[in-house]
Order: sequence, then C-alpha cells, then structure tokens
Amino acid sequence: MLRTHLLRATQLAHRRCLHTTSVAASRRYYPPAAKTPSVEQAVFNILHHTTEPKPKNSRQILSCLAHNEPGVITRVSGILQSRGFNIESFVAAHTELPGLSRMTIVLNGNGNQIEQAKHQLEDIVPMWAVLDYTHTKLVERELLLLRVSILGPEAQNDEMQAQEGEEDDDERGGVAWASKKLRETSSHLRALTELTRLFEGRLLDVSSDSVIIELCAKPGRITSFIKLCRPFGVLEASRTGVMALPRAPLPEEEHEGDEFEGDNEAVDATSLPPG
Repeated sequence: MLRTHLLRATQLAHRRCLHTTSVAASRRYYPPAAKTPSVEQAVFNILHHTTEPKPKNSRQILSCLAHNEPGVITRVSGILQSRGFNIESFVAAHTELPGLSRMTIVLNGNGNQIEQAKHQLEDIVPMWAVLDYTHTKLVERELLLLRVSILGPEAQNDEMQAQEGEEDDDERGGVAWASKKLRETSSHLRALTELTRLFEGRLLDVSSDSVIIELCAKPGRITSFIKLCRPFGVLEASRTGVMALPRAPLPEEEHEGDEFEGDNEAVDATSLPPG
C-alpha cells in the first residue's frame, strides 16, 4: 500500500514538472523575424552610408634645369607662391656641368594649375627646361640626419624632478642609480643600432646622451623611421628634400609595349554584335 502511494506521488510530481516546463516554453518570447528590405531601401541605405570622395591635391614632381645665376631660385619660388602652391620640398644644386643647376620641386596642388605654373617657369630667361616627373617611373631618395637621445624619456622626468627638488641628491648620486642609468643607456643604444640597421642607415656620431643617425631612403620610409624613433626622444632632425631621376626603360619593356599597342586602340561599336 505504501509503495502504491509513493508511486502515485512520483507520477504526479513528474506531470506537474512537465506542465510547468510546457507553460514556460509557451510563454517564452521569440523576436519577430527581420523583414527583408526592398531593392529601393537597400539602394538608399548604400547611398546614405557611402561618403563622397573629398577632392584632394595630387603630388606633383617637377625637375627644372636652369642656368646658375643669382635670383633664379627667388623667381621660381615667387611664381609658385603667387599660385598658392604648398611646396613639400625644394632642392637645388649644381650638376656635373659647370653653370647648370637642377631644381627638384615637390608640390601639392591641382594638375591644371601646375600645368600653368610649368609654362610660366619655362618663360624664365635662365631656365633651360622644366620636366614633369609626376607620372614617370622615378628613383626618389632623401637624406636624413637625426639626433636621438639614448637616455630615454624617463631622463627628462628625472631632470624635472631634480629641478623641483623632489628627489634626494644622495639618491641620485648613488652607485645603484648610476648603474641603472648605464644599463638603460646601453639598452637604448642597442635598440637604436638595430633599428638603424633594419632601415639600412648608419650611426655617424655617438655621445654620452645622444646619437646622430644618417639615413638615405624614400620619403615615406624616412617618415616611418622618424615615427619609430620618437619614443626614444628625437632631439633634432634635418631632411634634404626629394631628389629624383627617371628610370631608364629596358629593351624588353619597349617590345612588350609594341605588341600590345593595338589592343589599346578604340573599338568601333558598330562592328560589335547586338547585345
């Protein structure tokens, strides 16, 4: 009799559990399925989230061959200044011929305005030729001299604390402090030497608190090197500007261009099949 009552109680408890679970499942909230947008809505969303391209000035490279006489650089810079150009770099130096100078100018501006400035530069009396290297394969190089601290940024904090009197002179003059600074200086020097080696530069001068690094590379590579040296503490930087010469075409490239020259010609639309 007792076993029968226990069995019925277990069955009732099991039924109640199943009923509670089914009620909870029926009351569970299911979010409605997202509606598929129409074609018009999809196109509107794409146009709304697409930003319009901002007009930006292109990078132009001009190479000017002029007779070496006083006032040429002033007249060239005056023409560019009157046009409102942003001169990125301006390099002028002698060439292998006496009396002939080459000026390499890197500008940021509109192509039409630069074309007009080019014609004005050609009208200068001592100017022999003005070459546009914008769409030409070039060899660009720039020289950088960079003085970097090997004491680290924490050395500036120590100097500021010493000036404010927040640090004890005995602690700064201790052997432990000097040994710690020597290890940090050696670590920074090794890191700068390895970084310079990766960029194919060289160390020109090493002192107790800084080094001078020489690097000859493309302008973008030099900018990246300066950014990597900033955590060490850049003290001085001097850049010569861009020097450029056009690459000489190979004979194989000329023949390949002749083979595909007929493919670039315009095709008559009337000769094509319909559709």
